[in-house]
Amino acid sequence: ELMTGYTMLRNGGVGNGGQPWVLRWSSRIRLTWLSFTLFVILVFFPLIAHYYLTTIDDADDAGKRIFGPRTGNELCEVKHVQDLCRIRESVSEELLQLEAKRQELNSEIAKLNLKIEACKKSIENAKQDLLQLKNVISQTEHSYKELMAQNQPKLSLPIRLLPDKDDATFPLPKSNRNCRLHNCFDYSRCPLTSGFPVYVYNSDDYPFGSSLDPLIKQAFEATVRTNVYVTENANIACVYIILVGEMQEPVMPKPTELEQQLHSLPYWRTDGHNHLIINLSRKSETQNFIYNISTGRAMIAQSTFYDAQYRPGFDIVVSPLVHAMSEPNFLEIPPQVPVKRKYLFSFQGEKIESLRSSLQEVRSFEEEIEGNAPADYDDRIITTLKAVQDSKLDFVLVEFTCKNQPKASLPTEWALCGERDDRLELLKLSTFALIITPGDTHLVISAGCTMRLFEALEVGAIPVVLGEQVQLPYNDVIRWNEAALIIPKPRITEVHFLLRSISDNDLLAMRRQGRFLWETYFSTSDNVFSTVLAIIRTRIQIPAAPIREEPAVEIPHRSGKAAGTDPNMADNGDLDLGPVETEPPYASPKYLRNFTLTAMDIYRNWNSAPGPFHLFPYTPFDPVLPSEAKFLGSGTGFRPIGGGAGGSGKEFQAALGGNVPREQFTVVMLTYEREEVLMNSLERLNGLPYLNKVVVVWNSPKLPSEDLLWPDIGVPIMVVRTEKNSLNNRFLPWDEIDTEAILSIDDDAHLRHDEIMFGFRVWREARDRIVGFPGRYHAWDIPHQSWLYNSNYSCELSMVLTGAAFFHKYYAYLYSYVMPQAIRDMVDEYINCEDIAMNFLVSHLTRKPPIKVTSRWTFRCPGCPQALSHDDSHFHERHKCINFFVKVYGYMPLLYTQFRVDSVLFKTRLPHDKTKCFKFI
Repeated sequence: ELMTGYTMLRNGGVGNGGQPWVLRWSSRIRLTWLSFTLFVILVFFPLIAHYYLTTIDDADDAGKRIFGPRTGNELCEVKHVQDLCRIRESVSEELLQLEAKRQELNSEIAKLNLKIEACKKSIENAKQDLLQLKNVISQTEHSYKELMAQNQPKLSLPIRLLPDKDDATFPLPKSNRNCRLHNCFDYSRCPLTSGFPVYVYNSDDYPFGSSLDPLIKQAFEATVRTNVYVTENANIACVYIILVGEMQEPVMPKPTELEQQLHSLPYWRTDGHNHLIINLSRKSETQNFIYNISTGRAMIAQSTFYDAQYRPGFDIVVSPLVHAMSEPNFLEIPPQVPVKRKYLFSFQGEKIESLRSSLQEVRSFEEEIEGNAPADYDDRIITTLKAVQDSKLDFVLVEFTCKNQPKASLPTEWALCGERDDRLELLKLSTFALIITPGDTHLVISAGCTMRLFEALEVGAIPVVLGEQVQLPYNDVIRWNEAALIIPKPRITEVHFLLRSISDNDLLAMRRQGRFLWETYFSTSDNVFSTVLAIIRTRIQIPAAPIREEPAVEIPHRSGKAAGTDPNMADNGDLDLGPVETEPPYASPKYLRNFTLTAMDIYRNWNSAPGPFHLFPYTPFDPVLPSEAKFLGSGTGFRPIGGGAGGSGKEFQAALGGNVPREQFTVVMLTYEREEVLMNSLERLNGLPYLNKVVVVWNSPKLPSEDLLWPDIGVPIMVVRTEKNSLNNRFLPWDEIDTEAILSIDDDAHLRHDEIMFGFRVWREARDRIVGFPGRYHAWDIPHQSWLYNSNYSCELSMVLTGAAFFHKYYAYLYSYVMPQAIRDMVDEYINCEDIAMNFLVSHLTRKPPIKVTSRWTFRCPGCPQALSHDDSHFHERHKCINFFVKVYGYMPLLYTQFRVDSVLFKTRLPHDKTKCFKFI
């Protein structure tokens, strides 16, 4: 068989069909062998290699080791291997560092989680404590109200009882000469809460109305229409007023006819109580036609009185109505400086009729002091004054005979000479103006004397009244010795010596006070009528009506934009500028002493030259405040419980302290179509302590953009629309201003919070001053003989710009309603100088310079759009403004100062337990 197979194999397995079988058998043998070989390699070779590797390195000769570990230097001998090694080492170090940081962060996270849990617990505890404190406060307030209710009676305004149309008559005094308020005035018609309503008769409804001077009647009617006290309801009136003069001579009614017409007035009520008869004089020759008329219990206001007619404390001596239908021209009024003029004194007049001369009837001194007046001192006066003129020791001008026909006058009265313009030209050259009272001592005042007084005060000649028996206008409420010299006639020989002895400072003070009295009570028909009403109202102790506030028409705007915090504005470190929690808006306390003011300090009510005229008899910084200013708070006279909170350290930083430990201020910001600058400025106020409100005065006729989003700074922002574009709008007394303190600030002013707070603290120590940052001063230009405005850096200043300054709201009323209109008109004309006008006003009233705080000289923000002050004509206009204001005031009211307030520890960080105070240098 083997042979057969072999034969078949040699023959190729072809024979007998065996060749294919051989091939198949050969292939099977090869596959089997290949499989066996692979099995041996895959199984035994790794085992042998493993054995070899584990035993070959046990040899004693270390140099014969083939696969043992080698040093790094040996492995890195190849260049590319060295790079790989360095990469490996760097990655290993970074991995180690990351691992360390990861572990550190995990540790910190764990600690912070613990702190978060502790804070959550503290917050919960604080909420519980706050809730308990609120409950305690609520219970305390409730208990306080109960105690107050138990210990104080409930007070409310009394029910006003309107009198019947026909009042019950009460007996007349024995003589009309004895009439006083207590027996001739019906107080029941004038309750304290009545508001002092006044009813004015229409003179045209009565026959004597056609005899009145047309100018006086027209001026009187125009004044009545605008007066706040006048009412058309006669049934509730407190006082009834009828105008009876000045009458024109040709058509003047007879005294009996006028008396019948007065007694037939619908509310005369048989005796004329609570009536005021006004007889105004426009000329010096006005006659006293009421002297022979029975006026019953009616009060009389006129310029001429006899002693048998005048009832002190009941009748009123009024000033003449010279400027009936026109405002005085301030540019024609001479300046108050130089103090001394060409003539020491002057007098022009002529006496038409005199008493018996003292040379004809000689009386002893004992006879004179027993009650009988000397016959006449006028001859002695003439002789003495002529002797002074002839001595030529001083330039004086006295003329006792008129060059032209003298004006008509009463017997024994010195008649005026010449025309009014000629008399004023002489008085402008006179330091003093002599006023010789009538020789008849029964004539206590005459229209001629009041006319001389009016003209002297108008041009700044200090009146020298010879005759102490005279009753000057409004003498029971005006302290005339502050503006005039009242000398008895027997001292005529000492007059020259007395006038020479008065210092320049006293002369200027008297001239300034005289100018103040003339502007306030004499100059216009409105002033005369308002003064007469104010005297009656003050006598019966009724408070004045509140002065009106400017109604703020709000522009609707959208707010809600989160205000950012400028790090330059509010980065105060650990310096506390105010309360930790923002206080809610807190208005200044309302003035609550109106019903006692009129009974106190009557003379201070009318004679304080710093006081703003008859509307504001007091400055707001006295313990007693003006009754008209209902908005005012307590000023320095307010001392609530809880003072002394600003002691030292943290307490000083976090509390205002002082006599008004709780107070806020209002920011008034004027803007004109600079929305982006405005928004940035408002955002800088975010977080400002003690800020009550922001009043944005929108001075543009174009309203803000509808899509403009205003910032939310934590306090209300009131956008006020104005009637016209005027810089005077900055100082309008808006009714939305509820605080005494006002921070006037430009929309591009750049001030830090700590600077603002420092200025606020300083203002609280000097509430009657302007306290601000940028200082300026005025200078006299010798070559041009005029005043200049200067903004150069200087250690001396006289003004503080109101673009960044604190002032009292009191001055906003004075600026807008009392200051001469000519000044506000010039501000509108130049669109400039409103800050200078405010400095003039405050310095004029207080006679004090402003206060500059910090060393800052400018407050403009860098990069803001160009302002009006950068115009080339800006300074030229301000030069003109200063010179014009000087003409209006009659002198330069600005005062120089080298005083500046800085904090020695300004923004200095001190521990809370250390003393820290503001020190002023």
